Amino acid sequence: MKRRLHQFVQPFEEFFNSQVAGGLVLLGVTGLALLLANSPWSDLYFRLWELKLTVGIPPLALSKELSHWINDGLMAVFFFVVGLEIKREFLTGELAGMRKATLPIAAAVGGMLVPALLFMLIGPEGAEARGWAIPMATDIAFALGVIALLGERIPRSLAVFLTALAIVDDLGAVLVIALFYTSELSLPALAIGTVFLAALTLGNRLGVKSTNFYALIGLLLWIALLKSGIHATVAGVLVGMTVPIRPRFSHDRFVDEAGRLLASYRAHGTIPGPFLHEEKLGTLFALEHACHDALSPLQRLEHELHHWVIFGVMPVFALANAGIPLDPGELASAVSHPVTIGIALGLLLGKPLGITLFAFLAVRLGLAELPPGTRWAQIFGLGLLGGIGFTMSLFITNLAYTEHVELIAAAKVGIFAASLTAGILGFLLLRCLGSRRH
Repeated sequence: MKRRLHQFVQPFEEFFNSQVAGGLVLLGVTGLALLLANSPWSDLYFRLWELKLTVGIPPLALSKELSHWINDGLMAVFFFVVGLEIKREFLTGELAGMRKATLPIAAAVGGMLVPALLFMLIGPEGAEARGWAIPMATDIAFALGVIALLGERIPRSLAVFLTALAIVDDLGAVLVIALFYTSELSLPALAIGTVFLAALTLGNRLGVKSTNFYALIGLLLWIALLKSGIHATVAGVLVGMTVPIRPRFSHDRFVDEAGRLLASYRAHGTIPGPFLHEEKLGTLFALEHACHDALSPLQRLEHELHHWVIFGVMPVFALANAGIPLDPGELASAVSHPVTIGIALGLLLGKPLGITLFAFLAVRLGLAELPPGTRWAQIFGLGLLGGIGFTMSLFITNLAYTEHVELIAAAKVGIFAASLTAGILGFLLLRCLGSRRH
């Protein structure tokens, strides 16, 4: 029984640990970006992201600044993995089934609505008001990093709940980006994108398992959405949603095939030295293909890309976007700016209030139950960790204030200050509650 339980918990443990390590890397890269932005090399740092890069051959070439390639292109890979995670969670994870999914969904909705309302209550005007969605996001890497520091002081069910909440939060952010941060639409490009999305959906229905098919059509969908006015990273989520969940080999077929190949491997003799003879080598390659076909394309891609996103895509994004000049005069002005205050209040106050209130309503109405071994004070502490916005908040900042550099600086100050404070307060509260529990 203990062995079976370990096999069940191990995939989540691996995910949790990689997110923790990713959070530490992200924190280090953020510090590096701030250091470079306020060093003698600051001009070089900022000019680097303005370099023009052209991909392709005219007239089909795409020419964009390096920062746009990162924010529109590289981050599409991040959103692709988000799409894979959302699909898996709703089919077999913590969001599978209405009763099971109600609590994290309700908490995530509250954690998005209340911060946005608090931001608008500050009374931003004109272009400033476009940042209402910035405090809606949760950075799962940093939040789970704080959870890791708490160790056994909190129940593991709370970390699982936070993960499910953050995934719903990501889905909400994607919908907000698609609906509210879209420039003028190009209907021809949108129509072409719809054709590519239909091709991906049809491929899924017909049982196409080749990841190359989804990569190629997905790239064409990304280009179409880039030209359409809808933010191109939405393509990442759409492609992720169409990746098949069923493997080529069923369980029984894999067991039979693996058994036959292992029997063949044992039957062949060995030769001196480190190398295998052709028959044995061919058997091993066949077994490798059988293992490959026993995994669903979705699960395989999520596993293969997860570390690339955590240790590659997100740090590069942070390096390109986290750097802000910390001039004392400008910093003092930013602290009192409505955008800074609205974002800070939304993340630091709106997140824990929204998450706790909506979760409480869901439980009181009999629609959901608290995770095993948790208390309402812990839900509030987890809501504070939900106030660590960072990655998605920075991403939405770039969309909201594309043409207003001064507003981007004010927003980043609010994001950094609130995220740091929320992380510290959430850690201290959950640590205190955990000590009492013991």
